[in-house]
Amino acid sequence: MDFRARLINGETLLGTMITLPSPEMVEIMIDVGYDWLFVDCEHGAFDTATAQSLLQAAGNRCPCVIRVPNSDDVWIKKALDIGASGIIVPQVNSASQARSVVASCKYPPEGTRGVGIGRAHGYGANFNDYVACANDQIAVIVQAEHIDAVNRIDEIVEVKGIDAVLIGPYDLSASLGKIGKLDDPELAVAIEKVRSCCAAAGIKLGFFGVSAEAVKPFLAQGYTLVAVGVDVLFASKSAAETLQSLQYS
Repeated sequence: MDFRARLINGETLLGTMITLPSPEMVEIMIDVGYDWLFVDCEHGAFDTATAQSLLQAAGNRCPCVIRVPNSDDVWIKKALDIGASGIIVPQVNSASQARSVVASCKYPPEGTRGVGIGRAHGYGANFNDYVACANDQIAVIVQAEHIDAVNRIDEIVEVKGIDAVLIGPYDLSASLGKIGKLDDPELAVAIEKVRSCCAAAGIKLGFFGVSAEAVKPFLAQGYTLVAVGVDVLFASKSAAETLQSLQYS
């Protein structure tokens, strides 16, 4: 079953964020057992060729979902042409922007995705098969990470073709003037509004947190698309704990 089908079916999908341009890190996280990888081309030091090398490292072992830098269709089609299983688009703050994102992800006549040949198409060898199924298999995920998105979430979730809304608590807190204050009551109210609107519309819910403790409450509330942890934080935390255990033993 492909990633989008698992997402739509409500399967709990636990992923982690990749920010380093390291195929080795991708292989490590797959061996750990994550269901999917969140390849962060918004904040990570990636160009398209580097992102493709990470997808090549993953191969067919684990779906990779690329967060593009913005909703521009050039970024979206490049990410899809290198073989992403889905797209995460940051800062989607209106229904019109959401419709544009969906259109960029779908081949005509359902959308406006440009037709090219890349890794996703087997460099041409699987072109016809890929084009025939891509509209049904590519996951379209938008982020609610600004108060403007929260205020318009009832309109955003009505856009046909959105498979999930992923809440970005850090940017959302920043848009409220409370950057990093993840326990702030105003942030909790905003997140609950997104949750209730998505639930009413039958849209799957996603959440990012830096630790298991951060995401457990959202799993309990029915969020099924969860990204937990970041490669650089895993590395720094483990390194610090090892050093400290020797310094203070």
